[in-house]
Amino acid sequence: MSPNLEPGWLQVLEAEFKKDYMLALKQFLVAEKESGHIIYPKGADMFNAFNHTPFDKVKVIILGQDPYHGTGQAHGLSFSVQKGVAVPPSLKNIYKELETDIPGFQIPSHGNLTQWADDGVLLLNASLTVRAHEAGSHQGKGWEQFTDQVIRKLSEEKSGLVFLLWGRFAQQKAILIDETKHNILKAAHPSPFSAYTGFFGSKHFSKANAILKKEGIEPVNWQIK
Repeated sequence: MSPNLEPGWLQVLEAEFKKDYMLALKQFLVAEKESGHIIYPKGADMFNAFNHTPFDKVKVIILGQDPYHGTGQAHGLSFSVQKGVAVPPSLKNIYKELETDIPGFQIPSHGNLTQWADDGVLLLNASLTVRAHEAGSHQGKGWEQFTDQVIRKLSEEKSGLVFLLWGRFAQQKAILIDETKHNILKAAHPSPFSAYTGFFGSKHFSKANAILKKEGIEPVNWQIK
């Protein structure tokens, strides 16, 4: 597996692609396709999180678990869906929180978060692929080992980043982050099952921007057009 990665990320992660677990992951993905399974996102979008947010431009990280598994949804960015696809419930709740947190924020008509990625928000899923219509189907195949290393590299080689950890799964990744160098904000997951237990009212978006300003980093423009 040797993806066409943004040069900064490639320099940081190149050694990972030569390790046994990544070679095994590649074989697994090939076998999935040969068995006739549809994989989301499409291959060209698999590493979108990295290619839209170069390593030296990362300032905020939002962690998800695995890609959306519905037709036409996933395109390589956590919580994001392609234009023309219905906005998923968790993202609807993210927009609701933004509306109360960021003055003047207007809820967009779509769920494509590429603008955030281009503005330095790494929208990283723990698993980068999923079998169509089977949630979690590619968990435990090697992706988590890879994305854990991504988090470690960000922690080790950068400073002043803001990690938004929503829900128990994301919060378990806190052990990979040096809290003496970085900022961690934790809240409930924005899912309809948990948003009212601490995600709504968390004000993570304004808090993240306040931290970035304090660190001397340009705040994120959260408004999606």
